[in-house]
Amino acid sequence: MCGFMILMILLSGTASAQLSQNFYANVCPDVENIVKKAVSVKFSQTFVTVPATIRLFFHDCFVSGCDASVIVASTAGNTAEKDHPDNLSLAGDGFDTVIKAKAAVDAVSRCKNKVSCADILALATRDAIVLAGGPTYPVELGRLDGLSSTSASVEGNLPKPSFGLDQLNKMFASRGLSQTDMIALSAAHTVGFSHCDRFANRIYNFSKQNPVDPSLNAEYATQLLEQSYGMCPRNVDPRVAINMDPTTPRTFDNAYFKNLVQGKGLFTSDQVLFTDSRSKNTVSTWASNPQALNVAFIQAITKLGRVGVKTGKTGNIRFDCGRFN
Repeated sequence: MCGFMILMILLSGTASAQLSQNFYANVCPDVENIVKKAVSVKFSQTFVTVPATIRLFFHDCFVSGCDASVIVASTAGNTAEKDHPDNLSLAGDGFDTVIKAKAAVDAVSRCKNKVSCADILALATRDAIVLAGGPTYPVELGRLDGLSSTSASVEGNLPKPSFGLDQLNKMFASRGLSQTDMIALSAAHTVGFSHCDRFANRIYNFSKQNPVDPSLNAEYATQLLEQSYGMCPRNVDPRVAINMDPTTPRTFDNAYFKNLVQGKGLFTSDQVLFTDSRSKNTVSTWASNPQALNVAFIQAITKLGRVGVKTGKTGNIRFDCGRFN
């Protein structure tokens, strides 16, 4: 039996009591096709749909669980998650993807107000990954939307680009995710982008002895500096963003890990996965074995989708993803 099939059997047997792959079979049996079509339309308009949706899912699940609370807009009496400084760089296309997919689902009479925004985000994330050439996988469904969204809840709950391996492992472990899961989920950076100020310290003031981080590929560093290409010159407009994968930025593949082997990880938290001996072998394996990466990624993103799932009275199905009922 192939590794992919074995993984599917394992995942189907470890789903939480709340989640199941056919959760909407009786109330909205065509929900996956409806969401897939909406995501495809959005993807045809802009590729940013892919990294924006994946990142939105990650930021949602890591703060208060996978409950679409990151989509809720702030009000006069509450500053929501999306307006915390760590979330201000989330691209609007991710939010728009979920909102349009929700509208498409609710436009079908039997589905109206039957499918949660949290589940639509989980489905849209899978569909975006597939559209970029990544692996497909069954999405567990049955999440309810959260009843709370505060900026304060974000503080200290998202990994920072300066994190080392111990900090990354601690944060992921607190959500039931292993080091292997963490490294696999980092593969999302193969289609992501970053603002220059998130890593400027690595190319301008890493240390007194080495202004440029010596773990950074020298040629790549030159491309980032104001010399030569000048992708991130000093005092660059903070809105300027560059691809995190300099080789195949529009394809969800294992190039991210190949880049790490070559010293082309953009963040400290990326490159440490190769420079730290405890994670180096995993990076090297996936740099040369995309099939093994796909199996690990499917397992990791499925586990991520189970974090903090709301059930019963702890959640509901939001009529409008951006507002509480």
